[in-house]
Amino acid sequence: MTVPAASYRSVFAIPEFRKLWAAHALSVVGDQLARVAITILVYERTRSAGLAAMTYALTYLPDFIGGAALAGLADRFPRRTVMVSTDLARAGLVALMAVPAVPLAVQAGLLFAVQLLAAPFATSRQAILADMLPGDRLTVGLGAISITSQAAFGAGFALGAVLVAQVGVAAALLIDVLTFLISAAIIRSGIRLYRPVAPDGDDSRPPGHWQTVRAGWSVVARSARLRTLLAIACCSGFYAVPEGLAVPYAEQLGAGTAAVGWLLVANPLGTVIGMALLRAIRPDRRLALLGPMAVCSSLVLLPTGWSPGLAITVSLWTLSGLFSAHDIVTQATYVRNAPPERRGQAIGVAIAALRAAQGLGIVLGGVIAQLVSPAVTIAGAAALGTVVTAIAAYRWTRAVSSRPDPPGTRLTS
Repeated sequence: MTVPAASYRSVFAIPEFRKLWAAHALSVVGDQLARVAITILVYERTRSAGLAAMTYALTYLPDFIGGAALAGLADRFPRRTVMVSTDLARAGLVALMAVPAVPLAVQAGLLFAVQLLAAPFATSRQAILADMLPGDRLTVGLGAISITSQAAFGAGFALGAVLVAQVGVAAALLIDVLTFLISAAIIRSGIRLYRPVAPDGDDSRPPGHWQTVRAGWSVVARSARLRTLLAIACCSGFYAVPEGLAVPYAEQLGAGTAAVGWLLVANPLGTVIGMALLRAIRPDRRLALLGPMAVCSSLVLLPTGWSPGLAITVSLWTLSGLFSAHDIVTQATYVRNAPPERRGQAIGVAIAALRAAQGLGIVLGGVIAQLVSPAVTIAGAAALGTVVTAIAAYRWTRAVSSRPDPPGTRLTS
């Protein structure tokens, strides 16, 4: 029996999803406001572009640590409670950042803590969505969340710079505090508790934190399907390389500064287009396209090695973004198939692995581009990514058709 494709209308018709979506948008904007404000503050105090860039880059490290170590909170406590608590904690930390004359080292530490708390918020949100949105609605809902993330990410950049210029760093940070408080209020008043499922059927006492963390990692390690889906997702590290090389690549083309903007917007634009196209495809067909689309995400970047000019490059990078929309199908399949009692930590494992893969890809791309040209570096990453992703896609096909996973990790394709 063919499962009908869900629509954005059917997803947004759910009141709880609308509340969760709004809170998510506010939290993303808040995260970006904090990043931008502190980066500007560091530059104003030190006049060092290197320190400012390092401050911004370091804000991505907590995603890795938080995903690995704190995501299990979503499997120990009611998920609404985790989201509200992390929003309130972030509001308090950002308020401390707004205190005048706080040393830069303390500011950086507070920002690190703010970003660290984003992981349990995100894993709780994803776990709630799996229970809130049945069937294909989960894929569409995750798509809406992803599109909103990209829009809020950009809005946080623009709004952060404007606010700091108009009212100063301290006032901008206090506005950031307000975004987290409003998000917490929306979640508290508009979403049910969503208690996690107890592994042993006894929810009277939550398991220990590290017990939850170990169990979550074990679930992913023992499941061929979860491992393979995670491997496919981590292949984004290969087609993330162009993002880190946009500036030197534009210089190699002999294009102006404006070209950098076109190059950076290409992938997100393609992703949004890809999500819109995928929504019109039957759910079973989407799953069948997962592997080929993942391979093509890297494959279409190969011609970049010949420095084909700005227009063709932007088209290729947009096409890569379009194919990378497979990530929504990958996410939905991963979240839906993770055992309910370990879903939060399993999502945390994915967040940690994804951040590590993307960060490593960008860093290694930058190092290699010092030895060869940016174009050759991107083409090399594309070639390696095509091969690795093809292997992962083949393993996914075998995992789906193989015998069931071990008890406790039984999944559906």
